[in-house]
Amino acid sequence: MDIRKVKKLIELLEQSNINELEINEGDESVRISRGGTAVAYAPAPAPIAAAAPAPAVAPIAAEASAPEIEEIAGHAVKSPMVGTFYASPAPGSPAFVSVGQTVAAGDVVCIIEAMKMMNQIEADKAGTIGAILIEDGEAVEFDQPIVTIV
Repeated sequence: MDIRKVKKLIELLEQSNINELEINEGDESVRISRGGTAVAYAPAPAPIAAAAPAPAVAPIAAEASAPEIEEIAGHAVKSPMVGTFYASPAPGSPAFVSVGQTVAAGDVVCIIEAMKMMNQIEADKAGTIGAILIEDGEAVEFDQPIVTIV
């Protein structure tokens, strides 16, 4: 399934009141759900015990990450999905991009593995790579900045 189709599905999900969406195309399938619904299906004792600390931790994390986002210089290429960030096409091969490298719109900057599918993430504008914000093999969240283009 094309990454543009997945991006469009995410946009449709955000604009609607739907909490979960699953699409099957031949032998490929994609399931997109809002982050808040996963907690609702957890066993009752766990959320009750974790409910008090969770709100205290979430605002602190949001406040801590807010200055980082403000400090990002240039245009941030953001993750269109939750998954694992890979800087190169295979272990031991050179990275798709490096700091200081010039990229054109549409150039692949990384791969994000989601649900055993490797999704190439492309630069959405031309420029020079200012920073790579994620380490190879790290988990990424939806809409998390991956690289900056200046």
